[in-house]
Amino acid sequence: MQNSTRTIRRTRRIPACLYAFGGCIVIVVLMGAPLTRGSTEMRNYEQSPLDAIVARSGESPMLAVPEGTFVMGTARYTDKPFSLELQYDDTEQPQRRVWLNRYEIDRNEVSLGEYLLWLKQQQRLLPEEVRKLIDHVTTIHALSPDTLARWPALYVTWSDASAFCHAHGTRLPTEAEWEKAARGDSGNLFPWGQKPPTPALAMFGQYHVHEIPLVAPVDRGADGRSPYGLHHMAGNAAEWVEDWFGIDYYMTMPDRNPRGPANGRYKVVRGGSWKSTPVLLRTATRSGASSDQRAATIGFRCAQSVTSPTLPTP
Repeated sequence: MQNSTRTIRRTRRIPACLYAFGGCIVIVVLMGAPLTRGSTEMRNYEQSPLDAIVARSGESPMLAVPEGTFVMGTARYTDKPFSLELQYDDTEQPQRRVWLNRYEIDRNEVSLGEYLLWLKQQQRLLPEEVRKLIDHVTTIHALSPDTLARWPALYVTWSDASAFCHAHGTRLPTEAEWEKAARGDSGNLFPWGQKPPTPALAMFGQYHVHEIPLVAPVDRGADGRSPYGLHHMAGNAAEWVEDWFGIDYYMTMPDRNPRGPANGRYKVVRGGSWKSTPVLLRTATRSGASSDQRAATIGFRCAQSVTSPTLPTP
């Protein structure tokens, strides 16, 4: 694995009481009595499972990706018609060598615990899809707050993902930054190398009749880590990036620090998810989604530019 420099974001403090809509809410649960739900707004954060998940939230370390060139996209193969080395579609062509300035990126996907904490701190409404998911998996499947706090954040729109990162002094990675962090500077087919995915390397190929995510903790997945040490760059949760999706962007993108088209209909989603087939886990495979879409398969991670001098590698 290539060397990288780690920096840790400042740990957040969890408030002793629950703040929502400008007030401190004290929740009292009587023995044997169910928790009473009031108005629609009050339902967002008064449930103890949510509080317990938030209390167990933890931050991801950020890893440094050095400046330099890397191979982006896929060369056209004609002699391996059924190989994973074949392009998924023509949008990942032509293959280019692209220069990126040094940057840092989260080792882990943003967790459900982090996302819920941010919603509470920003006094934002809990998305209904997230509330239903947590209600279901805690009551029907008896998943613990410790487990859920380490799930990837799902059902997150692109706008929410971008706002989360900006609130923490970071941003979504560009598509080029995401791809370099996933494949390294030598063009790995998958984050871990050239061999096809297995359950030991990635969470993929899962199915649940009720769309319950079958995901791994965000801080697991070291066996399938990328050359720079990132976890779950293939499978688990597909990830929003900053760029608009351009079907022919690779033909015209600049050779240095590309940032995607100026506008578009869809935002780029990368990495494949817990439901994906192996071809969608390739580091060069591209997909997109409407920026306001909430999906059980899409999460995100954050990145930041680095303007200070390069630190020595330990």
